[in-house]
Amino acid sequence: MEYYALTGLTAGQLHKLSLLVMQEIGSLVKAGAKKPPAVGLLDSVVMVVMLMRRNATQAAAAAHFHCSQPTVSRRWDLLRPVIGKVLARYVPDPVQVLGREGTALVDGTVCPVWDWDAIPDLYSGKAKYPGMNVQIACNLKGDVAAIGPVPVHGARHDAYAFEASGLKEILEKSMAAGNAGADLGYIGVDGIGIVPFKRLSGAELLDCSVNSTRSSARSAPPSSTPWQR
Repeated sequence: MEYYALTGLTAGQLHKLSLLVMQEIGSLVKAGAKKPPAVGLLDSVVMVVMLMRRNATQAAAAAHFHCSQPTVSRRWDLLRPVIGKVLARYVPDPVQVLGREGTALVDGTVCPVWDWDAIPDLYSGKAKYPGMNVQIACNLKGDVAAIGPVPVHGARHDAYAFEASGLKEILEKSMAAGNAGADLGYIGVDGIGIVPFKRLSGAELLDCSVNSTRSSARSAPPSSTPWQR
């Protein structure tokens, strides 16, 4: 199986992740079970990571791993929180990426999701599709420093999502509070200390350094997204 193509992780990384998951949950089947699991632990971890990374449907995952869609659904519900738990220790503090006096560049990205009728405010007027707003902070090189753990409905603006996503709290706890830069959509937002000046109509643009620096946030790849179920 081509692990990297499916998950973006090497075989070694997936085996290590599977061992961490096994230490947390033990086995996929109950003691004394007469039948082996429809999908083994390693393949189950690969399947769940693929769903998170590639935004595949559960039906497509079922066809690929030769199991039923309900099996995929059960593995998703079981392993997704466990994977998050065992990997939490490897998430660096933002200060490790930004530096103690470094500047955090903040921006939001709208990750596409299904347009669920039962869930309001998914449609983003800016992005022109339904999604969830994920807030990201990076350093001046574009390396991801922190991601807001709570995705916000796509209809909400970045100014609201910065705090609602939990990113503001993460930066405050990491001693990066106030030393954050963002675009004009964050003007007046508590916790954002650096924003570009808005040029008046007909006026000469005097300094574009803030805008050029802020572009690093646009190049930071999001590491987590709210995927379709």
